[in-house]
Amino acid sequence: MMTQMNEQKNEMEISFDAVSQNESFARVAVAAFVTHLNPTMEEIDDVRTAVSEAVTNAIIHGYEKRDCGKVYLHCRLKGDVLQIEVMDKGKGIENIERAMEPLFTTRPDLDRSGMGFAFMEAFMDDLEVESEVGKGTTIRMTKKLGSSAWIDSED
Repeated sequence: MMTQMNEQKNEMEISFDAVSQNESFARVAVAAFVTHLNPTMEEIDDVRTAVSEAVTNAIIHGYEKRDCGKVYLHCRLKGDVLQIEVMDKGKGIENIERAMEPLFTTRPDLDRSGMGFAFMEAFMDDLEVESEVGKGTTIRMTKKLGSSAWIDSED
């Protein structure tokens, strides 16, 4: 008969050292967090890629690989919508609009492609970036997952 969304909520928060080895940890943690929603493989890949890019940006650009900071990852589920926040307390972004241009990179010495924000925008439904020079950057992303796990149906 009629299906209605059960607006259940769930959230998790982790922090980890800003070292490149933890990028894969962050991807796996978020993928595991949403598994009960039965997302498609494409949705999981999209989320993992976006998280990977956000965490890598924090490590490479926020802290400039100085191994001196933390990356904060906060995920929230509201029904079938995943909200992800990746935050660092690094150097911040001087010009967010410029930083979000495809192929722009401040680290050409590391063979960076400059596509991080473009990938996040392409793979997620919404992307917001807040940054303050000297204080850090927060990236917020959302994605609706094609879930049936939290849908109750009446027979």
